Amino acid sequence: MASRYIVNRGALTLGIHYRTACRTTTFTQIREMKRWMKSYNYIMAKKQKIEGTPPPKPRSQQPNWEYHAEVQAFSSRLHENFSLELLKAAFVNPCYVESEQKRREELTTDFKTTALVLNANMELRSQGSDFLASFLTDWCRASFPSLHGDGVAAVVAHLSGSTVVCHVARNLGVEDLTMSAEYPVPDDVLNATFMAVIGALLESSGAERAAFFLRDFVTTQLIGKDLFDMWTVVNPMGLLMEELAQRNMSAPEPRLIRSAGASTVVPLYFVGLYSDKKLLAQGPGDTVIAAEEEAARVALRQLYGFTENRRPSDFSPMEQQHQPVQSAASS
Repeated sequence: MASRYIVNRGALTLGIHYRTACRTTTFTQIREMKRWMKSYNYIMAKKQKIEGTPPPKPRSQQPNWEYHAEVQAFSSRLHENFSLELLKAAFVNPCYVESEQKRREELTTDFKTTALVLNANMELRSQGSDFLASFLTDWCRASFPSLHGDGVAAVVAHLSGSTVVCHVARNLGVEDLTMSAEYPVPDDVLNATFMAVIGALLESSGAERAAFFLRDFVTTQLIGKDLFDMWTVVNPMGLLMEELAQRNMSAPEPRLIRSAGASTVVPLYFVGLYSDKKLLAQGPGDTVIAAEEEAARVALRQLYGFTENRRPSDFSPMEQQHQPVQSAASS
């Protein structure tokens, strides 16, 4: 009897506590994965494994796309006054015109009844390419007046190359608006489209606005770049001797400053270059010859004003009287 009484008393107490907890605790429903989702995901993964990854679709073939609004948004996003007709013509490539004509010929309807009014960007890309080359040349000569002519050509070739231009074009959203026969857009087509956009800006707003556009988006790609990563110099010591001779300075004299681990597998040498008993530069290397060449490159960077600790270029928007941009735009 006593044990039965204790059990009944404990069950009653537990029931009271359970009702109290149910009154004070709020239970929320949690939606978990449905049972049919497991089989569905398995079938879709198996289907993708058999058929392969679907090809990427251009943005124009996806929902919520309106070409005219996107072109206007492109102009407003860059804070430039493009002529919409010229900007639309800049995005039309000859390969797209040819593919569109072939597609219309394959249709059952009479394609001649519907005129294909598409202006290719051949003339605009020619103007943009010429203006880009002339602006970058003048800008480099004005920003680095001591730089050798071959160095200027190397920097201009790097900035106007396909790698840099396509990088800038993709980050500005040019690829989404480009009318091309292939997708993803090939680099040569994207490069030509960006040149056409420059030509459209040149025709719409003039040379000054186009020069500031190139200054803001193209010349900034020099940030963090080393001069000799863009310019391959086979004989830096010979080039240094020529530069010092033009400045009426004596020929450089290499001297071994210090070394470490000469008898080990990883030796290190520091060579200094002296001219008129003054230290021009010093450089490290695993051999004395390599250290001498590195010291010559360091001295060339100092002579050309292309060092890592050089004064950064001023890319402020209110800089309207900056000499490199002004001289490049006027030319």
